[in-house]
Amino acid sequence: MTTFHDSEEKYSEIIELEGHLIDSHILPKIFDRIMDLGGEFEVLDFRIGKRKDEPSYARMLIIGKSAAHLELILRELRSLGAVTEKISDVKLEPAPRDMVLPDGFYATTNHPTWIRYKGRWIEVENICMDKVIVVDPLEERAYCKSIREVKKGDLIVVGEEGVRVKPPEYPRAGAGIFEFMSSRASSEKPTPTIVKKIALEMVRVKELGGKIVVVAGPAIVHTGAAEHLARIIRMGFVDALLSGNALAVHDVEYALFGTSLGFKVDEGVRMPGGSRNHLAAINEIMKCGGLRGAVEKGVLKKGIFYECIVHGIPYVLAGSIRDDGPIPDVITDVVESQREYRRHLKDASMVLMLASMLHSIAVGNMLPSTAKVVCVDINPSVVLKLVDRGTAQSIGVISDVGAFLPILADELSRLKILRG
Repeated sequence: MTTFHDSEEKYSEIIELEGHLIDSHILPKIFDRIMDLGGEFEVLDFRIGKRKDEPSYARMLIIGKSAAHLELILRELRSLGAVTEKISDVKLEPAPRDMVLPDGFYATTNHPTWIRYKGRWIEVENICMDKVIVVDPLEERAYCKSIREVKKGDLIVVGEEGVRVKPPEYPRAGAGIFEFMSSRASSEKPTPTIVKKIALEMVRVKELGGKIVVVAGPAIVHTGAAEHLARIIRMGFVDALLSGNALAVHDVEYALFGTSLGFKVDEGVRMPGGSRNHLAAINEIMKCGGLRGAVEKGVLKKGIFYECIVHGIPYVLAGSIRDDGPIPDVITDVVESQREYRRHLKDASMVLMLASMLHSIAVGNMLPSTAKVVCVDINPSVVLKLVDRGTAQSIGVISDVGAFLPILADELSRLKILRG
C-alpha cells in the first residue's frame, strides 16, 4: 500500500464493490490500479460469498494526493465496477451541433452500464464501447450512440459522476466452455474437446431462445469448409451472418465452378483458366441482380448464401476498397454497413467469429461484454488483437477453420438428434 508523508494533505472517498470479486480477479485489479496511480487504500469491510453463486462485498477508503489525483483514481475504479458512497445524478449537456459532442463527454465501455437520473438508476440501452450516452428526458431512458448519430440538442452525459458499470464476472459455478477455456486463448487445448463444448453452448443458447450471429471470412471457402457452415445454417444454429464481398463471391464461385481463387477445392489443384472464375461468379450474380435473384432463377443452388436465403437468415456484406465487383448485395457505404452490423448484433447471445480478423475486431467493438464470443483463427495474433482491443470476454480457438467447422457441424447434428 502506498504511504504518503503526514505533512501531505489527503483527499479521500469511500467506494463499494459487489460481485464475484475474487473469481473474476476484480479485487486484485482494483488494488493494482490504485497503486499504479500512486494512490493509497484501506479495506474497511470485506465479506466473501460463502456459496458458489453468492457475491462478495468490499468497502474501501481511497486516498489521493489532491482532488484531481483522487478523481483520476476513482475514474479508473468506476470502470471496474466501483461505486462511490456519495452518489449524485449524472451531469448532462446538450450537443452543440449534429455529430459534435460537449467537452468532457463520458466515453462508454462495453460493460453493462447504468446512470443515475432523477434519483434512480437507469440502464443504458444498446451499450457498446467508445460511444456516448444520450438521455431522453421525456421517456427517462438512456441510449448508447455513436458520434455520427448525435443530433444537436441531444442531452449527453458528461463526466463520471452518476455512472455505474458492471464488468463481466466468472463465478465458481462455471459457464461451460467459458470456464473450461480459462486461459482464453491457446493452441495447446484439444480442439475436438473445445468444439464439442462450443456446440453444447450453441445448443443451450438456442434452447433458451437466444440469438447466434456468425462473422465469417473467405477462408471458410478456401479451406473447403463452406458446405459445413451451410449445414450449420440449415440446422438452424445461425440467426444472422456478417461478412464482406469476398465470402459471398468465393461461395458462389465454389457453388458454380467447384473452385475458390481458381483452385479446385476438393482436389487442391489449380484449374486451368480458373483465375477468372471469381469474376465469372460476380458476373452471374450481376446478371441476376443479386444473390437472391440468383437463387430464385435457379442459378445458385447450394452454398452458404443459398442456405441463408432459402431459410430466411439475414446477412450483411460490408464493402472495402479491395472488393472485385462488388456484387449488388454489398453495402459500400461504411457508415451504413456499421449501422446494419449493429442492428443484427442487437440482443445477440453468442457470436461465432470464423477466420476474419478485420470483421471480427470490428464486431467485437460493437458488442456488450455480456455477449459470449468465440473467435476461431489459425493465426494467434487475431485472437490476441481481439482481446487487446477490448473484447476481453472472447474465447480464442487457434485452429484451421477448415478443420474446426466439420467437427462443429457433426457435433451439432449429433446433439440435435439426441435432444429431439
